[in-house]
Amino acid sequence: MGLNLQRLRRERELSQEELSHRAKIHQTYLSGVERGRRNPSLLVLDRIAEALGIDVSELLGPR
Repeated sequence: MGLNLQRLRRERELSQEELSHRAKIHQTYLSGVERGRRNPSLLVLDRIAEALGIDVSELLGPR
C-alpha cells in the first residue's frame, strides 16, 4: 500500500508536505505510511485518497 501511495503521489507531482497538508495529517506520519512503518486507519486512508482525488481501493489494490 505504501508503494502505491508513493507512486500515486509522485504521478500527481505532489510533495509529501503538500499531500499531508491536503489530507490534514502530519508529514512524518505520511512518510511512515509510505515506508510501511505506520498502519493508517480507514479514516486516514480516506483523507489521503480524497486529497489525491482517487478511491481508497486504488491505494489498496495492485499497482
